[in-house]
Amino acid sequence: MVLSYGDLTLKFIVGFLVMVLQINLFGRGNIAPTSAIDQLQNYVLGGIVGGMIYNSSITLLQFTLVLLIWTLVVFVAKFLTNHNNYFRKVIEGTPQLIVKNGKIDVDLALKNGLSANDLSFKLRQSGVMDIRNVKRAVFERNGQLTIILKNEDSLKYPLILDGKIDTEELNTVGKDEEWVEKQLKQRNLDVAEVYLANYIDGQLIIYEY
Repeated sequence: MVLSYGDLTLKFIVGFLVMVLQINLFGRGNIAPTSAIDQLQNYVLGGIVGGMIYNSSITLLQFTLVLLIWTLVVFVAKFLTNHNNYFRKVIEGTPQLIVKNGKIDVDLALKNGLSANDLSFKLRQSGVMDIRNVKRAVFERNGQLTIILKNEDSLKYPLILDGKIDTEELNTVGKDEEWVEKQLKQRNLDVAEVYLANYIDGQLIIYEY
């Protein structure tokens, strides 16, 4: 069975429309992926479109249904990632503190697949030549390294993200959940009402939904 140009054109159009739909549903972050789900979404979507579009045995309806099913799967995964800390850690992992006060946590670096060569390269990219000058170097979920030098005065720590308290960052600044809840109570707020809260120079800067 030969695939007609009309059929091929319709599949191209459907594939394009579903891509636009996913961008509008999930935000433009998946164009330049910053998380595992964004990258997986792009890989699988490209595989579906590229692998099925020239297959004459797959009808336009089947092609459309597969794309919509994948869109639904990604939507559910993103919803759970944004609303469930455990699911987020399983899917995307958590940022890891690789360097603290100029000392490298070698075991943690190797556990996350970060070789000495990779670490040195990422430090050089950030203009760091002496690792002793690094106060904190966090290996992010997308594989990037966020570096804070010892001479940087205004340090920013995100204590609340998407209505959830980040316990690891709390430990970093020497605070606990009781302190956060007290700060929120003074402003008549609940954790679920907070989009982002940064700890800057001893103060909690809050951005509500």
